[in-house]
Amino acid sequence: MHFAPAGLRHALARRNDDDLISYLALRKAIGIIGLALPFALVLGKLLVDGPGLESSMSAYYYTAMRDVFVGSMCAIGIFLLSYRGPERADDLAGDLACVCAVGLALFPTSPEDKAESWVNVLHFVFAATLFATFAVFSIVLFRKTKPGVPLTPTKRRRRLIYALCGWTIVGCIGAIVLVKLVPEGSPIHSLDPVLWLEGLAVLAFGSSWLVKGLKE
Repeated sequence: MHFAPAGLRHALARRNDDDLISYLALRKAIGIIGLALPFALVLGKLLVDGPGLESSMSAYYYTAMRDVFVGSMCAIGIFLLSYRGPERADDLAGDLACVCAVGLALFPTSPEDKAESWVNVLHFVFAATLFATFAVFSIVLFRKTKPGVPLTPTKRRRRLIYALCGWTIVGCIGAIVLVKLVPEGSPIHSLDPVLWLEGLAVLAFGSSWLVKGLKE
């Protein structure tokens, strides 16, 4: 490379910088959508349909926020499909998350007044796998470092943030499972715990990706 013409070296360096910027922008875009989605669904429904919360984020499919929910999940899916990390595992995780995000949008949860169907079961599988993949990104893939490269204070702080975000997602998944085991007549369901837990998990996902989009 040292023997290449100066113009060629400059062009290659510029291309590497452009690739870096594009991937950082992609990560930021995923993070911003994740951070904005819970607020967009709740506030949008409040402004258009009036007061009242839905039992889960997926239940907003049956409100005026349907297009926002479906569009956001598809956008996240496409961005994740386009994402290429430093290792093959990153690519596979992104592809799996893409399938789950799009599947989540195309196979909606059952309305509250209807019996569960195979579509609802498929929706649950997509949702659980998607959140699990988000946790893997934060806890495992984002925290990897290149062999021999020392950890700077900034990288240490970011690794801590990734861990906090990832374990928050895991905790929310576990709490949702416990809530689902509580009988329907329990007062806890009147507080819409699944909505709050899903929202917290999505905010943790968005925060993790937004931090990953910052230039080191």
